[in-house]
Amino acid sequence: MKPCIESIEFHGLEAFRLHGPGGGTAIVSRLGGQVLSWTTPDGRERLFLSERAVFDGSQAIRGGVPVCFPQFGARGDLPRHGFVRNRRWDVAAQRSGDDYALLTLETADDADTRAIWPHSFRLELTVMLEKDRLDLELCVVNPGDTAFSFTGALHTYLRVVQVEDAALEGLYGHDYRDAANGDRVIRETGTELAVDRETDRIYRRVRRPQLLRAGNLSLGIQQQGFADVVVWNPWVDKCAALSDMAPEGWRHMLCVEAAMADSVASVAPGDEWYGRQSLVAV
Repeated sequence: MKPCIESIEFHGLEAFRLHGPGGGTAIVSRLGGQVLSWTTPDGRERLFLSERAVFDGSQAIRGGVPVCFPQFGARGDLPRHGFVRNRRWDVAAQRSGDDYALLTLETADDADTRAIWPHSFRLELTVMLEKDRLDLELCVVNPGDTAFSFTGALHTYLRVVQVEDAALEGLYGHDYRDAANGDRVIRETGTELAVDRETDRIYRRVRRPQLLRAGNLSLGIQQQGFADVVVWNPWVDKCAALSDMAPEGWRHMLCVEAAMADSVASVAPGDEWYGRQSLVAV
């Protein structure tokens, strides 16, 4: 099949399936503008989607790549991770060529958002699928008359066979805020991060790419615009407390997020901000 985009239903949701060169696919939901699946031409699913994820809009979908805006986590007075994960996004553009398929979805402020965050905004999420690569670009537009600041993330859930056997390289020498251990700021001294307990870290001002070594699910990860990298795995006890995660779900996922979490972005009136994350199968 040539690269193309088709409208589908996915777990009862309006969604789009991108067909890339070589037989790879990606699925993007209108709900949340959320990428829910990325399968490379070798047939391997690269994103984690919880088997107990809820798709009725009553809560955010657990897995894939949720868009967090205009607040990361609980670092403010807004709902956790902001309010766009449960909003309907509309198609702004779609096209394909011999070596790619591209879809852009968008959402904007309305009376409901302005009631809790008094700013005009427009978000565009562009998803581009190539043979062994997935690029996600978030554009934050300020069409209003006053500047605003935000935090947020592409909260990417990566699939691994067993997280205990995976390792993440590329974070050596960076300071990180350790939310699982009293929010202390620590310097990373290891050449690779192995996950053997609850992990909830914000690595600050990261400019180097990362390599997730995870057997036949290994990925190269790179970001632009986003200042921070968040690494998260709930481990056994925290996973058990999540109603939308199976008891063993923690074992098959690792979040490596492109984020403005410890850092804050500001957008002047009439200006735009861009952040990008690229995932490459290796």
